[in-house]
Amino acid sequence: MKIRPLNDKVAVKYIKEEKEEKTEGGIVLPDTAKKDEKKPQQGEVIAIGNKVEDEADVKLSIGDRVVFDKYAGSKVNIDEEEYVILAIDDVLAVLEE
Repeated sequence: MKIRPLNDKVAVKYIKEEKEEKTEGGIVLPDTAKKDEKKPQQGEVIAIGNKVEDEADVKLSIGDRVVFDKYAGSKVNIDEEEYVILAIDDVLAVLEE
């Protein structure tokens, strides 16, 4: 199944960091117990709405790795993958190598 966002929205596939955090005593901390709960999320742009593609000043392309706020957009699950549909204004930054 494919996602096609509308208007000024972008579809982003979550990039999960598989870092395992441990306490000094060796206890593994689950994601819910980590201190930095409001940390921005990262994902890969997989689709761009039609109004975003028409604007020349938007510097966002399919395949870009982006950072967005944890609570931004609407989360959806498609084919056992987790995505978020964001407004273009909710994208905080594009990560470049």
